Amino acid sequence: MRHAPVVSIVDDDASVRAATDRLVRSLGYVSCAFASAEEFLQSPQLADTCCLIADVQMPGMSGVELQERLIADGRRMPTILVTAFPEQHTRTRALAAGALCFLTKPIDAPTLIKYLGAALDPQGEKRCS
Repeated sequence: MRHAPVVSIVDDDASVRAATDRLVRSLGYVSCAFASAEEFLQSPQLADTCCLIADVQMPGMSGVELQERLIADGRRMPTILVTAFPEQHTRTRALAAGALCFLTKPIDAPTLIKYLGAALDPQGEKRCS
Protein backbone atom coordinates (compact mmCIF):
# COMPACT_ATOMS: atom_id res chain seq x y z
CA MET A 1 0.00 0.00 0.00
CA ARG A 2 1.40 3.38 -0.96
CA HIS A 3 1.11 6.38 1.28
CA ALA A 4 0.70 9.93 0.05
CA PRO A 5 3.75 12.17 0.47
CA VAL A 6 3.80 14.43 3.52
CA VAL A 7 3.96 18.17 2.89
CA SER A 8 4.73 20.33 5.93
CA ILE A 9 3.57 23.93 5.96
CA VAL A 10 5.27 26.41 8.28
CA ASP A 11 3.66 29.85 8.43
CA ASP A 12 2.88 32.12 11.36
CA ASP A 13 -0.21 33.52 9.57
CA ALA A 14 -3.09 31.21 10.51
CA SER A 15 -5.21 32.09 7.47
CA VAL A 16 -2.36 31.45 5.00
CA ARG A 17 -1.47 28.25 6.82
CA ALA A 18 -5.10 27.01 6.66
CA ALA A 19 -5.54 27.94 2.98
CA THR A 20 -2.28 26.25 2.00
CA ASP A 21 -3.22 23.20 4.07
CA ARG A 22 -6.56 22.91 2.24
CA LEU A 23 -4.89 23.22 -1.16
CA VAL A 24 -2.25 20.59 -0.35
CA ARG A 25 -4.89 18.17 0.96
CA SER A 26 -7.06 18.75 -2.13
CA LEU A 27 -4.14 17.48 -4.24
CA GLY A 28 -4.10 14.20 -2.33
CA TYR A 29 -1.04 14.86 -0.19
CA VAL A 30 -0.85 14.55 3.58
CA SER A 31 -0.51 18.02 5.05
CA CYS A 32 0.93 18.98 8.43
CA ALA A 33 0.74 22.64 9.43
CA PHE A 34 2.91 24.46 11.94
CA ALA A 35 2.86 28.02 13.30
CA SER A 36 6.65 28.27 13.65
CA ALA A 37 9.90 26.76 12.48
CA GLU A 38 10.64 25.69 16.04
CA GLU A 39 7.31 23.83 16.28
CA PHE A 40 8.10 22.00 13.03
CA LEU A 41 11.64 21.07 14.14
CA GLN A 42 10.25 19.53 17.36
CA SER A 43 7.47 17.58 15.63
CA PRO A 44 7.45 13.89 14.80
CA GLN A 45 6.42 14.85 11.23
CA LEU A 46 9.90 16.23 10.58
CA ALA A 47 11.17 12.76 9.72
CA ASP A 48 8.26 12.06 7.34
CA THR A 49 8.22 15.38 5.48
CA CYS A 50 8.84 15.04 1.74
CA CYS A 51 8.33 18.72 0.87
CA LEU A 52 8.42 21.87 2.97
CA ILE A 53 6.45 25.05 2.30
CA ALA A 54 7.71 27.79 4.63
CA ASP A 55 7.11 31.47 5.11
CA VAL A 56 10.27 33.55 4.94
CA GLN A 57 9.49 36.10 7.64
CA MET A 58 8.31 34.65 10.93
CA PRO A 59 8.98 35.45 14.57
CA GLY A 60 11.94 33.47 15.83
CA MET A 61 13.54 31.39 13.10
CA SER A 62 12.87 32.56 9.53
CA GLY A 63 12.03 30.22 6.68
CA VAL A 64 15.51 30.70 5.18
CA GLU A 65 17.12 29.94 8.55
CA LEU A 66 14.90 26.84 8.81
CA GLN A 67 16.05 25.70 5.38
CA GLU A 68 19.70 26.23 6.33
CA ARG A 69 19.21 24.38 9.65
CA LEU A 70 17.65 21.40 7.89
CA ILE A 71 20.55 21.23 5.44
CA ALA A 72 23.09 21.51 8.27
CA ASP A 73 21.29 18.63 10.03
CA GLY A 74 21.55 16.52 6.86
CA ARG A 75 17.86 16.78 5.99
CA ARG A 76 17.48 17.69 2.35
CA MET A 77 13.91 18.06 1.13
CA PRO A 78 12.37 20.14 -1.63
CA THR A 79 11.65 23.53 -0.07
CA ILE A 80 9.20 26.12 -1.33
CA LEU A 81 9.64 29.50 0.33
CA VAL A 82 6.90 32.11 0.34
CA THR A 83 6.99 35.74 1.40
CA ALA A 84 4.99 38.94 1.45
CA PHE A 85 8.26 40.88 1.33
CA PRO A 86 10.24 39.70 -1.72
CA GLU A 87 13.75 41.03 -1.15
CA GLN A 88 16.30 40.11 -3.81
CA HIS A 89 19.13 39.30 -1.39
CA THR A 90 16.87 36.93 0.57
CA ARG A 91 15.70 35.29 -2.65
CA THR A 92 19.29 34.85 -3.81
CA ARG A 93 20.31 33.35 -0.45
CA ALA A 94 17.37 30.92 -0.42
CA LEU A 95 17.84 29.73 -3.98
CA ALA A 96 21.61 29.40 -3.52
CA ALA A 97 20.92 27.14 -0.52
CA GLY A 98 18.74 24.93 -2.71
CA ALA A 99 15.18 26.20 -2.37
CA LEU A 100 12.98 24.88 -5.15
CA CYS A 101 11.37 28.30 -5.56
CA PHE A 102 10.72 31.64 -3.87
CA LEU A 103 7.08 32.70 -4.25
CA THR A 104 5.41 36.00 -3.38
CA LYS A 105 2.21 36.16 -1.32
CA PRO A 106 -0.59 36.00 -2.07
CA ILE A 107 0.36 32.58 -3.38
CA ASP A 108 -0.94 31.79 -6.84
CA ALA A 109 -2.48 28.31 -6.51
CA PRO A 110 -1.56 27.08 -10.02
CA THR A 111 2.06 28.10 -9.46
CA LEU A 112 2.21 26.34 -6.10
CA ILE A 113 0.62 23.25 -7.64
CA LYS A 114 3.25 23.28 -10.41
CA TYR A 115 6.12 23.38 -7.90
CA LEU A 116 4.57 20.72 -5.69
CA GLY A 117 4.28 18.53 -8.77
CA ALA A 118 7.95 19.11 -9.53
CA ALA A 119 8.88 18.24 -5.95
CA LEU A 120 6.68 15.16 -5.53
CA ASP A 121 5.62 12.42 -7.85
CA PRO A 122 1.80 12.63 -7.99
CA GLN A 123 1.57 8.84 -7.76
CA GLY A 124 3.34 8.91 -4.39
CA GLU A 125 6.27 6.88 -5.67
CA LYS A 126 8.94 9.47 -4.99
CA ARG A 127 10.24 9.16 -1.47
CA CYS A 128 12.34 11.51 0.58
CA SER A 129 15.88 10.70 1.54
